[in-house]
Amino acid sequence: MRDTQLYQRILGIEQPWTVTNVALDPEHDEVRVRVEQAGEALRCPACGQACPGYDKRERHWRHLDTCQYRTILIADVPRVQCPRHGVRQIDVPWAEPHGRFTALFEALVIDWLEEASIAAVARQLRLSWDEVDTIMQRAVSRGLARRRLQPPTHMAVDEVSQRRGHRYLTVVSHRQSGCVLHVEPQRQQASLAAFYQQLGASGCAAIESVTMDMWGPYIAATEAHLPEARQKIAFDKFHVAQHLGQAVDQVRRREHQQLRAAGDDRLCGTRFDWLRHPRHISDPVWNGRFAALRDSTLKTARAWAIKEAAMMLWDYASRAWAQKAWSRWYGWAIRSRLEPVKAVARMVKRHQAGIVNAVVLKATNAIAESINSRIQAVKRQACGFRNTERFQRAIYFHLGGLDLHPHSTATHTNA
Repeated sequence: MRDTQLYQRILGIEQPWTVTNVALDPEHDEVRVRVEQAGEALRCPACGQACPGYDKRERHWRHLDTCQYRTILIADVPRVQCPRHGVRQIDVPWAEPHGRFTALFEALVIDWLEEASIAAVARQLRLSWDEVDTIMQRAVSRGLARRRLQPPTHMAVDEVSQRRGHRYLTVVSHRQSGCVLHVEPQRQQASLAAFYQQLGASGCAAIESVTMDMWGPYIAATEAHLPEARQKIAFDKFHVAQHLGQAVDQVRRREHQQLRAAGDDRLCGTRFDWLRHPRHISDPVWNGRFAALRDSTLKTARAWAIKEAAMMLWDYASRAWAQKAWSRWYGWAIRSRLEPVKAVARMVKRHQAGIVNAVVLKATNAIAESINSRIQAVKRQACGFRNTERFQRAIYFHLGGLDLHPHSTATHTNA
């Protein structure tokens, strides 16, 4: 088999395109493959109408390597004069329009990017950082263009930090699939409103629940766009537990200072003991020591008991009983004479409707928290993102569930 026939098969190129020459350039570690087109009417890439030729321009594409040599495709690509769309360059079957790489090479880079950072892929494939970043840009752009966004029935909203200095992104995810649906700069009301506006009135009406933390701008955006929003907003158990855990720790620190001043070291080294659940600890010595503390008359023990009581209120199925249970808990917490606990109790009272929604709907923000962890892993892999657009793009690339790979005749032929 001749070298031209071999590359014709390898590249998956069919008529009217043919491989006419294959040349090895050892000086530049390249194999140069020249491809020509002949014998078929030229058509406008926009409308498909047969058009007269306008001129030809030589273009180069990087293809999959041949052994240790870079493979470069070279072709004089015709441009046509379309009466409707003007001068347009025809499409080629091995690459997408305006690309500098073949579809198969872009697919390889995308596969590598799913496993490694831009810098690592650039080193291994002998590309510049900007070239790899451009391939990622094109992948995300085509993935978002192909996606037909279906209104989620259950969605989650969370913020993710971009870097220090209170730089955040708002991330909207699909609770069932775990895919990121929307990423918007900042964590303002407009950030979440942009997603609701994208869904439209019918899409917003299809949403049954929205889990989020107790961030006022997110609540305001949801109430402004979702019908019967007060019945759909659900505040996650994790965030309630987080606030109560912080309150217990504040009580412990204040009481520890007072006890130490009186020569009492009972609370020394117990910071994390109050944040654990005894059920998760198998050490009998630890359980015995902690049991003595929690059964004592310490203020910290009282704050801990109030926190644990709140964590037992998430199993109700009836809205009425759940409301009664949280109201009773609020009465206990607000009379506790522990200011940090009382502050959380007031917060719970203000957001009780959303907490009860979470209890009744069994809604949790676990998916959003998992996505947040994966986003942080992407950020660590890239050693941080200074550019907000690149950070958004990386989130869509890794967590958007998008169809990222290019489609072309050559790709289908080799598949």
